[in-house]
Amino acid sequence: MAAPPAALLLPALALLAAPAAARAPPRSIAVVGAGLGGSAVTYFLQQHFGPQVQLDVYEPAGVGGRLATVTVNKQQYESRGASIHALSLHMQDFVKILGLKHRREVPGKSAIFSGEHFVLEETDWYLLNLFRLWWHYGISFLRLQMWVEEVMEKFMRIYKYQAHGYAFSSLEELLRSLGGDAFVNMTQRSVAESLLEVGVTQRFVDDVIAAVLRSSYGQSVLVPAFAGAMSLVGAQGSTWAVDGGNKLVCSGLLKLTKANVIPARVTGVSLHSSEGRPLYQVHYEGSEGQGSAFYDMVVVTTPLHPSRSNFTFENFEPPIADFPGAFQPSVTSVVHGYLNSSYFGFPDPKLFPFASILTTDTPDLFFNAMDNICPVNISAAFRRKQPQEAAVWRVLSQQPLDKRQLKTLFRSYYSVQVTEWQTYPRYDAAKSLPPIVLHENLFYLSGVEWVASSMEMIAVAAKNVALLAYNRWHQDLEKIDQKDLMHKVKTEL
Repeated sequence: MAAPPAALLLPALALLAAPAAARAPPRSIAVVGAGLGGSAVTYFLQQHFGPQVQLDVYEPAGVGGRLATVTVNKQQYESRGASIHALSLHMQDFVKILGLKHRREVPGKSAIFSGEHFVLEETDWYLLNLFRLWWHYGISFLRLQMWVEEVMEKFMRIYKYQAHGYAFSSLEELLRSLGGDAFVNMTQRSVAESLLEVGVTQRFVDDVIAAVLRSSYGQSVLVPAFAGAMSLVGAQGSTWAVDGGNKLVCSGLLKLTKANVIPARVTGVSLHSSEGRPLYQVHYEGSEGQGSAFYDMVVVTTPLHPSRSNFTFENFEPPIADFPGAFQPSVTSVVHGYLNSSYFGFPDPKLFPFASILTTDTPDLFFNAMDNICPVNISAAFRRKQPQEAAVWRVLSQQPLDKRQLKTLFRSYYSVQVTEWQTYPRYDAAKSLPPIVLHENLFYLSGVEWVASSMEMIAVAAKNVALLAYNRWHQDLEKIDQKDLMHKVKTEL
């Protein structure tokens, strides 16, 4: 047989070498929940798939989720989720993109209370604070700082990976890419064990570490080391908040993406198929009754654990397993009143110097922390209330405060607004991390809170889910669960 002419062979070879046509983007994506996770993943999904994709966000309550505010005397105050760390790069980007501003910082001193006396008091002098830490705890605070900085230095790699489009199909793979098996192990051993191992004293753990974790997670020093490290980062470094309220990030991102926010509670997802591809039917309940809609992709950003929802999955084979674990009850009481400084050892309220009180893990203590909070809008003329004046205090506890407990903390009060949450995972309740991929194009974002729970962790998880969804949709496996990523990223620069 004669060889084919070169004029015919070259076009054929060119056709073989040409990349396959890019797959059309999904027609529609459902996002369940309009808290920070839902609004952030909606923004990132549109970034990657483009503005032509229909984005429906289901939210039965207000946009913002736990980034909620309460109103006292016609001014709004953060009820939870108040502080954002300076190294929270995604949150920084959101504020910049949306044209928001950092709220002006109003300084205030902190102290740690044992139920009988203050075990540690902050002063206005930095060197004196360091001396007191050294005097009480030796170099434990330096060992803590070194440990936290080492964790954060590795954690910050995630931003480089995500900037290059890399994603992870499980929380274990994400952690392993940042800090190897050591990071995965940090989800299985306690922060107390890890700190004692690096030379932090038991007394420092009992006084300082316990107080920080009680104020952030409402739990003890037995929380996993990685979750503890993320909490301790916020306690050490400079923090900020959004002027006007942190929930403006959520509403701003949804407005920017022009997402369709549907005021309904999603009750479940059932699997169907269309042209050989999975199609997901989202079932929901709204003010007008029950309904459903079909989507090419679904991202669930609300907790799926039985204690938090009765979410059902139908027609999946194998069935989607139940999610183990429970959530920690938490109560926020926003009290407008006069502090009872005598309870804290200051008979003269004018001499009480603290704006924030953390507590040790003492059986008789009925609250985890309390702070004199400022409104979400702070004018240039704003000043913090003097200790003898009526002020707005936020009290964190595990149970609602009764009248006797309120009278212990306050001489008198004008109002009390109570919000009961199941905010954070109870970290001793499960030994395995939840999956990210529930089905081919069905993703679970909220499982990241079992690694650590903070605004930036949720934003990082939102970016990862959006990248993972995009890479899986276009079958770009070279961007998923890659090993030795630091080397790959350096060679791509």
